[in-house]
Amino acid sequence: MPTPFRLYDTKSRTVSDFTPQVPGTVGIYVCGMTVYDRSHVGHARAMVVFDAFTRWLRHEGWKVRFVRNFTDIDDKIIARAATLGIDPAKLAQDEIDAFHADMAGLGLRPPDAEPRVTKTMPQIIELIAALVDGGHAYPSEGSVWFSVTSYERYGELSGRKREDMRSADTALGKRDPADFALWKAVKPGEPAWDSPWGPGRPGWHIECSAMAKHELGDTIDIHGGGLDLVFPHHENEIAQSECGNGKTYTRYWMHNGLLTMESGQKMGKSLGNVTPIELVLREYPAEALRLYYLQNHYRSPLPWNAEALPEALGMLSRLYDARDVAEAMGGTEEDADRVASELGDDAKAVLEEGRAFPGRFEHSLREDFNTSQALAHSFSLARAVNRFGGHKKARKRGAPVVAPALAAFRLVAASLGLMAMDTQAFVEEVKDKRLSALGLRREEVEAMVAQRVALREAKAWSEADAIRQRLDEQGIVVMDGPEGSRWRVRLDMAVEA
Repeated sequence: MPTPFRLYDTKSRTVSDFTPQVPGTVGIYVCGMTVYDRSHVGHARAMVVFDAFTRWLRHEGWKVRFVRNFTDIDDKIIARAATLGIDPAKLAQDEIDAFHADMAGLGLRPPDAEPRVTKTMPQIIELIAALVDGGHAYPSEGSVWFSVTSYERYGELSGRKREDMRSADTALGKRDPADFALWKAVKPGEPAWDSPWGPGRPGWHIECSAMAKHELGDTIDIHGGGLDLVFPHHENEIAQSECGNGKTYTRYWMHNGLLTMESGQKMGKSLGNVTPIELVLREYPAEALRLYYLQNHYRSPLPWNAEALPEALGMLSRLYDARDVAEAMGGTEEDADRVASELGDDAKAVLEEGRAFPGRFEHSLREDFNTSQALAHSFSLARAVNRFGGHKKARKRGAPVVAPALAAFRLVAASLGLMAMDTQAFVEEVKDKRLSALGLRREEVEAMVAQRVALREAKAWSEADAIRQRLDEQGIVVMDGPEGSRWRVRLDMAVEA
């Protein structure tokens, strides 16, 4: 049986034991993209959080069905397509293709289903008809409106009073300011579908209700999305789904916090403060962005600034360094206690932390998916390994002591998707991407390093030091050791976007 866990539910505002509808199975629906423009790092937070969450659930033995939708027809899509002079369907497909490329670049696993609005029209129309027949919706001049007064619990998710809520939807025939559109009558030049109420297209909220019902049934185990979707989108989903299906719509609401700028604003296309995913992936390994998101609790706001990714890359590199140290020792845990006792306190600390790690790490994730705390345990273990690795005897005799740490690092990779690369492959990716971001060429750097080595061999110390200084000014650190001179890119070098 899969291991139990606890989860914060936005609606009840409590952390409680997760109880599935079907034992051992979790159905998850996450609101996806409205595809009118490129995705940015604000969007990527939700994508990475739920990728990591589903990856961890599967590692824990749960059978997961993960659904994430595309809104491929919408006011914004129509408006941008008109600006570009292309068909809205072509714009949507182009952006879906770009989104898939971004998600692949981030190393995300694809959802089990990716429904689209334009391919779910029969189910959308069927659900709207059920709401009209049940007296929860009313047609007016080719549109259909949901009557908010017909649902007594409206506002429970967001905690707002109905009289304080207004819908952004405007058209003739709307009876109450809070009523929202289920079906929008066709406008000249816009795409339209036939319906019992006349040609038109669905409103935003009904789309997710219909797609979720089609893929996961009347009741969803976990519904996810960004905190900015609580109202009106998710509030409206609950109202129309529970009125249309007569059942609880979602058992647990899981919302991730938003990326915020230094001004305190959220990141958003309409605010003009976005950083595209594709730009970040040209300058940093995908795992650096992944660690940046997971270092904070998923419900917390996350600040975005020029230092965010250099700092995350530095933390990630320390994890890889520790694993590299442990891998160089290799071996099994056999006779570890005796060896640790002989090698001293740092050896004992590594062995103790390595053995305790699985319990600490898994407890953190099972308590509302606390990746921040789980990674804190990872960094603590990495520091202990690196400290121990500095001892001369550690390399020769430390294999049994670091064996539990190696298993711990494998656990992090399997459950969260961090440290999933070969160490040398990671080092080379860092070099390639950071050199490119800094405007440097690898061959030029390597030529300078080789020239410095030659000067050192000729005992031309001042000239060698001058080259080292030039490299350092460009963000290149040279490390001399018994195996020769190695170099790496300084990870604290922020690059202006």
